[in-house]
Amino acid sequence: MLKSILLTLAILFATPQLVFAQGQSDPKEVKTCTNCHDTPAVLGVLHTAHGVKADTRTKIGEEGCQSCHGESTAHAGRPPEGQPRPKPAVVFSGPAASPVAERNKACSGCHQGGEVVHWAGSAHDTADVPCSACHASHKTQDPVLGKTTQAPICFTCHAEQRAAAVKPSHHPVTEGVMSCSDCHNPMGSTGPHLLRADTVNDTCYGCHDEKRGPFLWEHAPVTEDCTICHTPHGSVQPTLLKQRAPYLCENCHNSSAHSSQPLSGANLPGRPQAARQLVLHGCVNCHSEVHGSNHPSGIRMGR
Repeated sequence: MLKSILLTLAILFATPQLVFAQGQSDPKEVKTCTNCHDTPAVLGVLHTAHGVKADTRTKIGEEGCQSCHGESTAHAGRPPEGQPRPKPAVVFSGPAASPVAERNKACSGCHQGGEVVHWAGSAHDTADVPCSACHASHKTQDPVLGKTTQAPICFTCHAEQRAAAVKPSHHPVTEGVMSCSDCHNPMGSTGPHLLRADTVNDTCYGCHDEKRGPFLWEHAPVTEDCTICHTPHGSVQPTLLKQRAPYLCENCHNSSAHSSQPLSGANLPGRPQAARQLVLHGCVNCHSEVHGSNHPSGIRMGR
């Protein structure tokens, strides 16, 4: 009887370590955390891949919430009288958030290879962007993984692209038909601008394969870089062009001697009258095959 009373008193007034030894507040148990953290915003993790106890990759069955938040013994135990409750080893949000390197280390412990194989040294890594800035691991459906909900998260930082996406000519990102990650891999890439393919053109050809060629007559800027003529995020010109014709074309082509120009000699006696409106309206009236032509006489990209 005396031994039982002493054991009860020991549990009541024990240090946190002794309480854990008796199984009262073991931080390796998820229920230890959910006794206090019982809001839907937190409990949602139990309905995600991170909350599958039978999956040994998550380690939640062995370590509970500590599998991501690190050592939480002091946090789960009873703090000393008048002292604030210590934080877990890793805090992912709020003013008490842990350093970015510690937060990302908690994620990279499981997420390796595949999409994140090029994370180290990537633009987001070198800019100290934490995984938790984009991902919401406690939500049943992570918004950044959905086509209709991803763009607003990217636009939080990429304001210039947000403005471009609402211009008259744009890829259907804001409509949810495609997402930023259809072209970019935010986890890192071997290509420029975090593109999924090694080059801009290879990325564009993923959807626009009819522009790939090879053609009998190639248009040099097309094979070099699509962004010489097009701006991918949005434009006030049709088909995402940087400028309207003929100004876009005249960045490379000198039209002063074109047969439609007044000074080309076309207005001399015996010559046909110049049809200047043809060029001013658009070079593609005649040179419609701007991406390349397979016609034997298509050297000038004509119809």
